[in-house]
Amino acid sequence: MDITTTQEWAAITAHATGFDGLDLRRLFADDPGRADAMTLSVGDLVVDMSKHRVTAPILADLVALAECAGLPDRIEAMLRGDKINGTEDRAVLHTALRAAKDRVVEIDGPDGVKHNVVTDVHVVLSRMAAFTDRVRDGDWTGHTGLPITNIVNIGIGGSDLGPMMAYETLAAFRHPRLRCTFVSNVDGSDIVAALADLDPATTLVVISSKTFTTQETLTNAHSARTWLVNALGPDAVAKHFVAVSTNTNAVSAFGIDTANMFGFWDWVGGRFSVDSAIGLSLMLSIGAGAFDEFLGGFRTVDEHFAAAPLDRNVPALLGLIEVWYRTFNKLPTRAVLPYSRYLHRFPAYLQQLDMESNGKRVRADGEPVTYETGPIVWGEPGTNGQHSFHQLLHQGTTIVPTDFIVMGTPDHVDDNFPDLGDHHDLLAANCFAQSEALAFGKTAAEVAETETDPELISHRTFPGNRPSTTIMAPALTPAVLGQLIALYEHQVLTQGVVWGLNSFDQWGVELGKVLAAAIVPELADTVPPALTHDTSTNALISRYRAMRGR
Repeated sequence: MDITTTQEWAAITAHATGFDGLDLRRLFADDPGRADAMTLSVGDLVVDMSKHRVTAPILADLVALAECAGLPDRIEAMLRGDKINGTEDRAVLHTALRAAKDRVVEIDGPDGVKHNVVTDVHVVLSRMAAFTDRVRDGDWTGHTGLPITNIVNIGIGGSDLGPMMAYETLAAFRHPRLRCTFVSNVDGSDIVAALADLDPATTLVVISSKTFTTQETLTNAHSARTWLVNALGPDAVAKHFVAVSTNTNAVSAFGIDTANMFGFWDWVGGRFSVDSAIGLSLMLSIGAGAFDEFLGGFRTVDEHFAAAPLDRNVPALLGLIEVWYRTFNKLPTRAVLPYSRYLHRFPAYLQQLDMESNGKRVRADGEPVTYETGPIVWGEPGTNGQHSFHQLLHQGTTIVPTDFIVMGTPDHVDDNFPDLGDHHDLLAANCFAQSEALAFGKTAAEVAETETDPELISHRTFPGNRPSTTIMAPALTPAVLGQLIALYEHQVLTQGVVWGLNSFDQWGVELGKVLAAAIVPELADTVPPALTHDTSTNALISRYRAMRGR
């Protein structure tokens, strides 16, 4: 279906013609109950949507558009295990990774017989928990008999961004003896820096690669293996390397005991995998109990997304508001600004989640889209950003819808600093002030009340009317992090359904990989190769070879 031909699409298009006239000052003045009416809760998250440039009729028509696009049916199909990833003929079941143990989600197995994937998930979770307990208790020791003190996670994309972001976020819950380091970049300086200060005898390396063929990951893994073998010998590999993979033969050939291989499934996309075995490093850090709370947070939002009517469905509404801005009002970017140092990698995590899912120009049926999809997602923690890019947010020529995330209590727990309450009050005050300033600005008349130099009035005027969401929770716990991730995952699905996209493939990452594989030998050959690329690429290769003395 071409959704642009529907009455529902036409209704939203008509609303968009009046976008410039949607003034937040007037919307709040005309409706004293706006903030209460547009603040909804899911789990521990309180989500204030009142500072968005939408009205009740606009939201109602956006909901009607989602229903026209089949969002309720799509949610049910995903949860049921239908193969909604059509281009790869796969189910999309990241929600099964955090499903309760007694839930049944059946799909066809390799033998054609249906089986319950939730059972498979909990078998892996139990194995992860048993391994985690041994490492944390010191029962699992390295080749020389010493307990593990350092964990090096080697992966890329979702196999790195997810566990690394969650590890950084949940710093207050880490095991005091265990420190995690994450390696993803094939730039050799990444692996060198990660291993430089570590003792091989107390280091455990987690290699995360579903196929165990990912070029960047395996290059870093082999370098780490060489580092370990040089220090402890080849027999040490089995005690210092574990794998998150499905390729038993390749894992065994590497020297890893397959009893220490933790699997996951082709219905888990990398950017949706932090709550699978990909989260092993995180579980080792925070413990199996906290990891279970993390999964419970996801599950809370999953259940809300599945059951709540669309007009009260928090992730669906947030996704529809983004469609309103991106598609109908041509706003190109979205900023995510967590007022939490521990959430400093959350915007980068959401970049992959959103941009790899919906950064597409072809619908699921293969036809080109005729509208804007996929916002550019970016951000940094507050209050740092206030002294850099917030200038553009407040007075620039581009309107940037913004998400503010803030906790009611401090993230840090440190008996050496018992009197830091003022810090958190100041942090929260800045968060609330930024959303207020973006929404309501400061008029020229208001500036003139205190500014005596008329030439400065325009410079000190803030147009306001810049939209934002504020998400609050009592504290940054494993459960709250799970809720936050699921909130954005389901926004992504909502947007993709309305845009008619397959949000669960990522063909856009493939071409560069194929070309790189062809160029590697051309860079390394001792005999100058016959180059058949474009003239620019040929020149770059030749120049590089000269710099390397080849």
